[in-house]
Amino acid sequence: MRVTVTLGRTGITTNKNAFGALPIQRITEEEAVRLLRKAYDNGVTFFDTARWYTDSEHKVGQAFSGMRDQVFIATKTGAKNAEDFWKDLETSLAELQTDHVDLYQFHNPSFCPKPGDGTGLYEAAQEAKAQGKIRHIGITNHRLAVAQEAIESGLYETLQFPFSYLATDRDIELVEACKKADMGFIAMKALSGGLITNSAAAYAYLAQYDNVLPIWGVQREAELDEFLSYIDNPPVMTQELEAVIRHDREELAGDFCRGCGYCMPCPMGIEINTCARMSLLLRRSPSAGHLSESGQEMMMKIENCIHCNRCKSKCPYGLDTPTLLQKNLEDYKRVLAGEVRV
Repeated sequence: MRVTVTLGRTGITTNKNAFGALPIQRITEEEAVRLLRKAYDNGVTFFDTARWYTDSEHKVGQAFSGMRDQVFIATKTGAKNAEDFWKDLETSLAELQTDHVDLYQFHNPSFCPKPGDGTGLYEAAQEAKAQGKIRHIGITNHRLAVAQEAIESGLYETLQFPFSYLATDRDIELVEACKKADMGFIAMKALSGGLITNSAAAYAYLAQYDNVLPIWGVQREAELDEFLSYIDNPPVMTQELEAVIRHDREELAGDFCRGCGYCMPCPMGIEINTCARMSLLLRRSPSAGHLSESGQEMMMKIENCIHCNRCKSKCPYGLDTPTLLQKNLEDYKRVLAGEVRV
């Protein structure tokens, strides 16, 4: 039996497998269109992209040209004022080859846009909705305080927030608050930026929350096939999967980089959102690529850190990013020297 999710009062009902279109910016248009159409042909109907995702919107538009009303398309704006809001929206509509977006989301703002706050953002969204250019207004965030404010405001129809089996009690409270407010909850980072390697366990955990729609970031066909297999055979929680979750929670307890990338760009060219979690990546994924010549070159850039603390100030999780980078570099060097096995 196929499992569906309804996103609160939007009425949008879709399979409990949504396509996260951030990674398709890294592949060719031809390959991206093929993956998007394959996902649709096998039951996926909700596709999430953003203006910030370079050519992702264009690829989604190419994939669903001529069949717009058969899919739900969500995109996002990072605009900070009304003028840029309208520019982003018109660009998104053109790239997506459509006259409307099903869900238009404010993209990880540092505050909760509201009428009368001086930015004109929420008023612009209301006007765009009145014009039929957007059907529903949502917000994405990595900050608990902003997410909580968005729920309490009653202004938003959906919240997109990181949610996985590494969630804290406060994260779970957000899910429950959204359900109570009849507000859709879209789970990003359901694999915690690649640190969760058992997708069946990830799916089974999220299946316990009937109001949660996970979006899986897809770049490779093998990844897509894995999630598509769950449409007709959704994983259920077993003792084995519970053991996987228990082990991962113990290993990943405490402060760790989720790889969200909001600390970027680095003035010294450090790939912070990869380097700051390298120790975990080495132990939780094939290490050969990370230890390659290019991987070493990437990690050694940490030595050029000027401690400007920009990354630390922008981290939505409050991490001491420079210190975390240094710890990961020290561990990486020990692995390279053979002092530590992975």
